[in-house]
Amino acid sequence: MNNGLTQIGNQLQNIWKQLGGGQRLTLVVTAIAVIVGLSALVLWSGRPDFALLYGKLDDSESSKVISALAESGVQYKVSHGGGSISVPSDKVHQMRMQLASKGIPRGEGVGFEIFDKPNFGISDFVQRANYLRAVQGELARTIGQVDAIESARVMIVMPENRLLVDNTKKPTASVFVRVRGNATLPPQNVNAIRFLVANAVEGLVANNVSVVDNLGNMLSENTENDSVAGLTATQLNSRQNMEKYLAKKAEDMLNKVLGAGQSVVRVSADINFDSLSRVEEKFDPEVQIPRSTTITDDQLDSMTTTPNGGAVGVSANTANETNNAAATPSNSSKTRKKVATTSFEINKTVSNIMQTPGSVKRISAAVFVAANVTMDGTNRIVSTRTPEEMLKIKRVVQGALGIQEGPDATRPDQITIEEIAFNEGPAMEITKQLDQQQKKDFWWDLAKAGVYPLLGVIVLFVFWRTFKSTPMDNIAISGGGTRALRPGDSDAVTVDVLNQLIRENPHNMTQAIRSWMGTPKEK
Repeated sequence: MNNGLTQIGNQLQNIWKQLGGGQRLTLVVTAIAVIVGLSALVLWSGRPDFALLYGKLDDSESSKVISALAESGVQYKVSHGGGSISVPSDKVHQMRMQLASKGIPRGEGVGFEIFDKPNFGISDFVQRANYLRAVQGELARTIGQVDAIESARVMIVMPENRLLVDNTKKPTASVFVRVRGNATLPPQNVNAIRFLVANAVEGLVANNVSVVDNLGNMLSENTENDSVAGLTATQLNSRQNMEKYLAKKAEDMLNKVLGAGQSVVRVSADINFDSLSRVEEKFDPEVQIPRSTTITDDQLDSMTTTPNGGAVGVSANTANETNNAAATPSNSSKTRKKVATTSFEINKTVSNIMQTPGSVKRISAAVFVAANVTMDGTNRIVSTRTPEEMLKIKRVVQGALGIQEGPDATRPDQITIEEIAFNEGPAMEITKQLDQQQKKDFWWDLAKAGVYPLLGVIVLFVFWRTFKSTPMDNIAISGGGTRALRPGDSDAVTVDVLNQLIRENPHNMTQAIRSWMGTPKEK
């Protein structure tokens, strides 16, 4: 292998010796241009891709971040007046963790770091105020981590806790959020913020947390269960959630059969929010049940007496010794009495019925099904479905939503299904734009991938054209070696030498002879 490299080196050296001054200069300049161009291209393509590290920083926080980046030796870019700092994309997460360990940036407001410094001799009022500031700052930082929120501020009002002061007041809080792009914050995010703040403050309930955005919109609603507004909002949310659930349930099933976007289902649910407690007591007089039977058996002994020589009257009933002595018994008798008493109970049924709110009173559904469309070149041909197919789709949706129809139905439900050709013009336009953008991205990626080979081919082509257009000096061989043959040389060139030169390099010899014959003789 060393012999081969030596041979190649010798050949290159011989070629270099055979070149004239203009050719050597052209070769050197071209080589330098190629090296500089490739180096610039490599540096340009190898530069780091910067990504945003932090944005919306004030001057003090920005200076701390820049100092930490400089100490770490990480490249950075500052924009937007120092408020935004960018670093290489592969260093974003690493630097965020490193800066977070140092407490940089601090963020909006003051957090619990306010207690890091020793505070001796301060009053209890100042200590409570500092704690409240720390809670507000920590909550603002936490809320600011939500993707849709750019920044947040939290204000908490705690009632005074004194012995002679009415302690029935509850804590309240207000949250101000700045939404990214001036969009509207979704209700689920608003509820999450309210519960986050309420659970972080002792005694605070979510209903006492107000949320306002940077556009002045009141995002929180009164959801107290004992208020008319709260009941109305709760009932409306329950109804909307049920309607969305039923509509999505039917659409997901139709998408499996008809294809995505080929059906639209809207459901209207009438929900009974009345709470009822009812007690029913029914008597059946035709059914009598013996409850108890009582039998009384009495036996009575009686004796009859007659006064002696007396008459019946007042004198006979007068209590005196004469009458008592004159009375004598005459006869006696026995009497027996037996009585049976039976008590009957009437059949009675007692029912206690409790009806909780949330039962469905009525469901109505409207279903749109896209008609079958076939493309004949640029023309659209719409074909309708048969009544049997429409009936099958109706039965499927009816079963999925639990709609009751017919004489045995207990609810007046209703379902309407129609087939119609959807307006797919905007969707087709968007699809066309996406296809064009995808093609542009493909060709752009292909161009970026082929820029290096193309540049190399262009450089080689330019070098070859330059080398070819440079006039060749005459070459002669003398004594087994090579040297430049100039016009007017005194060395004799024999026929054998010319034949050998022509056999070795006919092209160069042709150019040399033409140049030699066209050169005027020196006088």
